[in-house]
Parts: sequence; C-alpha cells; structure tokens
Amino acid sequence: MPEGPSIVIIKESLQQFKGKNLLHASGNAKIDMNLLENKKITDIKTWGKDLLICCNDVTIRIHLMMWGSYRINERKETKPRLSLEFKDGEINFYNTATKIIEGDLNEVYDWSADVLSDEWDAKKTKKKLRSIPQINVCDALLKQEIFAGVGNIIKNEVLFRIFVHPESVVGALPAKQLNELIKEARNYSFDFLKWKKEYTLRKHWLIYTKKKCPRCNIAVRKEYVGETKRRTFFCDNCEIKYS
Repeated sequence: MPEGPSIVIIKESLQQFKGKNLLHASGNAKIDMNLLENKKITDIKTWGKDLLICCNDVTIRIHLMMWGSYRINERKETKPRLSLEFKDGEINFYNTATKIIEGDLNEVYDWSADVLSDEWDAKKTKKKLRSIPQINVCDALLKQEIFAGVGNIIKNEVLFRIFVHPESVVGALPAKQLNELIKEARNYSFDFLKWKKEYTLRKHWLIYTKKKCPRCNIAVRKEYVGETKRRTFFCDNCEIKYS
C-alpha cells in the first residue's frame, strides 16, 4: 500500500490539471458520475494516504489500497475505476477505493495529523498518544488519525532509528523516546519523499527487509506483531522493549 510520501508525488504529477474543467467522468467506481460533470478542478491535496481532487463543491477521494495505480494521458487495457477527461488530457485510476466527499474538507480531515502537512502538530500528536497508553508502538504508528501517511516501511525504519522495539507499549516509553517517535515519524517521511523522488528509497532502508542488523551485525527478526499483524523487522539487541 503506498505511503503518504508516494501520494504526495502523485499529487505533484497531477498539478497540471489544476484550474481545468472536467468535461467527462466515467468508470466502474460506485459513485454518482453526474456530480463531477463540468466541474472545475480547484485544487489537488493529500491527507495521509488519501489523494483529494477538489472541485467547486465536491471532492474526489482516491485511496490506492494495495494494488491501485494511475495513468496520465494513457490507459491500461482494463477498464478504469475512474476516468477524468479534460479538453487536453485525462487521468485514469485503477483498483482504487473512490468516494465523493461533499462539503467542507476541514470538517472531514484533521490536517494536523498529516506527517507531511505544514499544519502538523507535534503537541497534539503527543496528546493523542498519551490517550492510548496500552497500545504497542507498532500499532500506534499505523493509526492514521495520529500519524496520517505513515505506513509499514516508515514504521519499521522509525522504530529502528530511535532504538525502540515494535512491541514496546506507548505508555511505557521514556519521555525522550516518545518525543523521538513523534519527531522521526515526520523526519523519516520527508526523507522517504526525497529518496522516492531520487529512486533511491530501497538503498536507504536500514532494517526493512534486511537479514542482518547494520548496527549489531546479528540476525534481524521478522515477525507479524501487534494488532495489525503487519510484517515487522527488528533487532532484539539494539531495539529496547519498554513494557
């Protein structure tokens, strides 16, 4: 599933359609296509893993799920989930979850939770974490209402950066580790974005998919931990378990 930085890259690639009139919408998405006819694209935003194509009074929310993809000015052989046609171009989405949002987006999204947003609020994030003291940090990092945009790669790399075992309990983290968890969730997301644009992301992975810990030179453990049961890589020696 694409993480927040990858969605930001898609947003940037679609900026060419901002200000243009949508002439026709089609596809097999279960939405009312009539709501999109003759709309003007007023903005293109992201919130975490959501791509938001904003029109005058409605917003198209695109989530790429596990296998979603998109094409600009070209099509796959399969029918698109959503096709947006303009006078001089088109956008086609495949295997996505698509929804129409009516009304004010500020009433739908908490922009301060997005790790890549200018409105990110670390203090608010800490308050949210303190309200769930019994949860494992590996699960907390994947909660989009707290860390919108963080996915499994970011989770693994952040915990390795701050020397914290994924099965540590949020409420047991020392103040220093809690602050670093919040700080590095944002820092690594921007690093992810930079490396993704450079096509070097995999080269920078320290623990994700690795066989040996680069710090300890011992075998990395791979398990499916926490309530989310997502694939997790960690070092039992240098990542401390707080419980």
